[in-house]
Amino acid sequence: MNKFKNPMYFKAKPIMFQGTSSHVGKSIITAALCRILKTNGLKVAPFKAQNMALNSFVTKDGGEMGRAQVFQAEAAGIEPSVDMNPILLKPTSDMWSQVIIHGRVYGNMNAREYHLFKKEAAKYVMERYKRLAEEYDVIVIEGAGSPAEINLRENDIANMGLAEMVDAPVVLVGDIDRGGVFASLVGTMDLLTPSERHRVRGFIINKFRGDMGLLKPGLDFLENRTKLPVLGVVPYIKDIILPDEDGVSLERSQESGVRSQKKIKIAVIKLPRISNFTDFDPFKIEPDVDVGYAAGSNELEGADIIIIPGSKNTIDDLKYLWERGFAERIIDCAENGKRVIGICGGFQMLGRFVKDPSCTESNLKECKGLELLDIETVLEKEKNTFQVEAKIQSGVRSQELRVKGYEIHMGETSDNCQPFSIITSRNDSPVKIQDGAVSDNGKVWGTYIHGIFDNDEFRTDFLNEIRSKKGLPLQKKISFRDKKDENIKTLADVVRNNIDIKKIYDIAGLAKRC
Repeated sequence: MNKFKNPMYFKAKPIMFQGTSSHVGKSIITAALCRILKTNGLKVAPFKAQNMALNSFVTKDGGEMGRAQVFQAEAAGIEPSVDMNPILLKPTSDMWSQVIIHGRVYGNMNAREYHLFKKEAAKYVMERYKRLAEEYDVIVIEGAGSPAEINLRENDIANMGLAEMVDAPVVLVGDIDRGGVFASLVGTMDLLTPSERHRVRGFIINKFRGDMGLLKPGLDFLENRTKLPVLGVVPYIKDIILPDEDGVSLERSQESGVRSQKKIKIAVIKLPRISNFTDFDPFKIEPDVDVGYAAGSNELEGADIIIIPGSKNTIDDLKYLWERGFAERIIDCAENGKRVIGICGGFQMLGRFVKDPSCTESNLKECKGLELLDIETVLEKEKNTFQVEAKIQSGVRSQELRVKGYEIHMGETSDNCQPFSIITSRNDSPVKIQDGAVSDNGKVWGTYIHGIFDNDEFRTDFLNEIRSKKGLPLQKKISFRDKKDENIKTLADVVRNNIDIKKIYDIAGLAKRC
């Protein structure tokens, strides 16, 4: 017998959420169940074998993992670990991705190369799953995309292939908000093999808004057609902040920093290879701040703050700024006293140039920067991944502040500017190096530190400086961490009240623990 299929081999009980497509809500359903199980006294961990996302995080030991599993770990009340996301794919173009295994860069692969690599990748996946399954009571597993992608079925490690390896029962999630939920659920079931269909124990319909009475005929049809229960219908959840895993959410977003009635407007450039846009979630808890993602240079009009975010392909995205008219508009805004901020790749773009002599990220070896900071960046083959603690130099903010965050970048930057921040430690190791730069007038600055706006005191001080200049009331500090936990609790309560938790426990083999 394959030891991975022996349910007695692991201590932990698995349950897996798969979806009819990407962005149906697998991540938040997984997070909600993690919190529900934790609240009920179980030791629970999230797991996603293969994650394709440009929003990533760095753990205490310097490993890189997907942000969604970090959010799920927070819901479970545990420290994030690369064990929860053993393989992370970070697209660098439509055909190529950087492959990160166990938190470290393994190499760059195109789609065909990675498809052939998956049999080997399964070993890395199972190594980390086994570590978690020996420590926790329950592993809540999130699938990737859809299990019905028949062209990707061979050597699958993300959906049914993983469910087979760990003997996990599956709950299939569909998104009714995008339409066609019954067709997608029934169609997915029809495309599964008999053994795969046998693993599916029921359905969750997500993002419902409307009259449940009108939905009931569809639910009855689905149950009669598949002979499987609908375990719940989760309503569309508004007014809470949940992190998004990939850029699909930006495509669907209707936010605009220009049209909003809020008094402070932040425009984030929507780069083609934008990464770590979760850096800007903390602004969403501020009552007078609107964050919009600018797809055209005209959308920068009226913004108080322009942010160039991180990028997985800095040179190509910098070229995009020049080609689409963003560069000239950003330079003009800076010359007229607007605040312009660059985070990570955006920080690099603010300098005189970015060079990539080894073509690490692009076929271009050099691109002219915006020349708003007196810095130069050279991309290197080795990636820097650290958790950091830094202090903000006095004279840039109203007082010296300490901030925490993390770095993910391929390059090193040399500069002649006054420092924006000085790192005091990396992964708890004492160091002292410059980690950002600021213009002479203090209006343009950049840093390598992701998560800098998670720091409540820094964010409040930064925004209050703008409020003061605009004659707006100053605001008290709001805890982003506490607000996130409130949102997780709200999410868990909504899911608990709208799905059959007893059946979920039974499916996971936890009926006696309910």
